[in-house]
Amino acid sequence: MRVRLPDDQAVLAHGLGGGRDLPIPLELAVVGSAAALALSFAVLSLAWRTSRYDDTDRHRPAPDWMNSLVGSVGFRVALQIVGLILFAYAVAVAVFGQDLLTNPFFGLVYVFWWVGLVPMSLAFGPVWKAISPVRTLHLGLSRLIGADPDRGLATYPAWLGYWPAAAGLFSFVWMELVYPGSVQLEPLRLWCAAYLSAMLVGGALFGSDFFRQADPFEVYSTLVARLSVWGTREGLLVIRSPLANLATTPVQPGLAAVVCVLFGSTVYDSFSSAKIWLVLSRSLTGSVAVIESLVLLAFCAAVGAAFAGACVATGVSPGIRRRSLPDRFAHSMVPIVIGYIAAHYLTLLINTGQTTLINLSDPFGTGADLLGTGELSVNYWLSRHPTLLAAIKVLGVVIGHLLGVIAAHDRALAVLPTRHRILGQLPLLVVMIIFTAGGVFLLFAP
Repeated sequence: MRVRLPDDQAVLAHGLGGGRDLPIPLELAVVGSAAALALSFAVLSLAWRTSRYDDTDRHRPAPDWMNSLVGSVGFRVALQIVGLILFAYAVAVAVFGQDLLTNPFFGLVYVFWWVGLVPMSLAFGPVWKAISPVRTLHLGLSRLIGADPDRGLATYPAWLGYWPAAAGLFSFVWMELVYPGSVQLEPLRLWCAAYLSAMLVGGALFGSDFFRQADPFEVYSTLVARLSVWGTREGLLVIRSPLANLATTPVQPGLAAVVCVLFGSTVYDSFSSAKIWLVLSRSLTGSVAVIESLVLLAFCAAVGAAFAGACVATGVSPGIRRRSLPDRFAHSMVPIVIGYIAAHYLTLLINTGQTTLINLSDPFGTGADLLGTGELSVNYWLSRHPTLLAAIKVLGVVIGHLLGVIAAHDRALAVLPTRHRILGQLPLLVVMIIFTAGGVFLLFAP
């Protein structure tokens, strides 16, 4: 994520370190991470012989007071009002704020909206669905004209699935990571306006179900929330183990594309900061933006091809199409995505998040202190402890991949034929090991 800061703060804010910050040599960290996955698969193969998470009845109801609160109209409306207030504030700073990096609009979009959705969704469930201003505006417009917000002019095509969300996510990461004007106000404003327009038009055409499958941020937030303890059963709030909750992810076309865009773009962000790419890019001729766009696309496509190829390189049970296997196993990539995002963007969220909170108090650059945060200073404590930070990053990647291996193993026991349930997982295991080793290397490569 290319948030340009003053030179004396840039490294601290992004939390970029090198292999020298690791408590162990980089080579040992890479090999050890890969070995941990291989060992965990061996243990799972011996000790985990039947699927435990495909049974959606494995849950316990949330306390009655919590169900009453969450299910109440007042609570739902309160969250919608919070979303509209945040939306109105963002619109104000986007339209009337100065085109400077001190404008909190950049932090609201790139830090709080994009990265902040991950911890918020892990802690509280599908946050964006609850506060989404596009859902609220769609609801208000539908009520205004006397239409049913759940019904549109047509039925959302089942074959589209999550593909629009995957395309929307790719357009956002391209805007963030590749477009030269990503930290200029007008292009970012234009992208957000296009997103808002597309969502409102889609909602009018297909009803509110459109947001569930096509809103890139709702799909992103809801996928991450699948690894929380909060789920629903027959309209009631329930508590599940995170992996059991993850297994309830609906299998829809394009699901694999969504997780591969999320993972591929984050890996590309690490690669684009590595010395090898910085040196190589200087020797290339042609438009830098075009080349970087192709490289970003190549990373997402390579992740998708490797994952899909590993999923289909096995036998299938009767009644299951081989081409559906990538989407059936796509949920196992969610912990990997979360682990890598946490490792890559942790200090950005903490440090630049604090800067954004300070700037929010003076949204128009007039010296105001509307929120009382203007006099705060950024605490760089974590960035000043690089060894601890490096250990957290490695643990984030490794734990994410370990959870991914468990989720994939459990799903394999449910959908693969008996004779392929162990050997059939080996191609996917190899791909996950490559993802782990490559991810750790790119995080700390010089």
